[in-house]
Amino acid sequence: MSQNFSFRLLAQDGAARTGEISTPRGEIRTPAFMPVGTAATVKAMHPERVRATGADVVLANTYHLMLRPGAERIAALGGLHRFMNWPRPILTDSGGFQVMSLARLRKLSEEGVAFQSHIDGSRHMLTPERSMEIQHLLGADVQMQFDECVRLPCPEDEARRAMELSLRWAERSKRAFVEVPGRALFGIVQGGASPGLRLESARALVAMGFSGYALGGLAVGEPQEVMLSTIETTVPELPVDRPRYLMGVGTPDDILEAASRGIDMFDCVMPTRAGRHGLAYGRFGKLNLRNARHADDPAPVDAESPNETTRTYSRAYLHHLVKAGEILGMMLLTEINLAYYQELTAGLRAAIAAGRLDEFRAATKEGFARGG
Repeated sequence: MSQNFSFRLLAQDGAARTGEISTPRGEIRTPAFMPVGTAATVKAMHPERVRATGADVVLANTYHLMLRPGAERIAALGGLHRFMNWPRPILTDSGGFQVMSLARLRKLSEEGVAFQSHIDGSRHMLTPERSMEIQHLLGADVQMQFDECVRLPCPEDEARRAMELSLRWAERSKRAFVEVPGRALFGIVQGGASPGLRLESARALVAMGFSGYALGGLAVGEPQEVMLSTIETTVPELPVDRPRYLMGVGTPDDILEAASRGIDMFDCVMPTRAGRHGLAYGRFGKLNLRNARHADDPAPVDAESPNETTRTYSRAYLHHLVKAGEILGMMLLTEINLAYYQELTAGLRAAIAAGRLDEFRAATKEGFARGG
């Protein structure tokens, strides 16, 4: 394991690439899917089981941990890795998206965002400097600049205002970032659905110099083709020797298509949220275990899955657990989903390394279309 943060490109197939991010806490194989552990837990999962699915890194949330239990408290207890019993790399988002989407009362200014907690109504101020301080206290290996995310569709003048503010906040985040060996700060490209704004944002961030670059403000309601077009516009402007992270994405098909266009890192609540609501993702698309057709089905979700849980428990039993509201149903389906997302990214890595990406994409999409 490296004592510094670095990215090594291992192979390419067209725009797609596979590589390895090195950190003092372990390597992250790319393309990588990061399970979301918003409040210092991947919901319904033991940390050991998250790792067993193949995850190299998890994501935690600055906004939520700032409000509860508090960054200072976590730091006093030994940092986020010890607190949540996850010794491997952790990425923290900056809190900007949650401030925009969850806070009941908020006021945006050049300084930052004043908001009221969705938990107890207490008032807070989140700035680039405070976001960096919180992420440092948590001890995150990969930290994100503070930014403003706008929902799509949005007028171009509003997208420009938010993009330019995010660039100024990027400069302040970079100045406030606490340099610790092995830790990295990523910039976030904004600009809505405007190719010109995305290019302007990407070029300005690259000139500032970050350890990695994220595409933010996507998967917020726009059609997939808009997201993919934005990736195609932006990726060529980003350095080849730095990781590229598509924030908040997405469905298995989104990951397949975005990785094919050069994205290295993904996160999304979809597999864990779906697992808590009776849905299973797999090679043959999405299964709704609430449906009565599964009640007498002795077959597992996927008998050929590399994950033991996926190939062990019958659809009939999972249907029973879901209908009965049993916690075990949520746990098993969450693991099944996270395991499939890791299987998908492992398949991408192998296909890119072998120069067989087109074949892998076609076979994967054929499986999705076949259904379970």
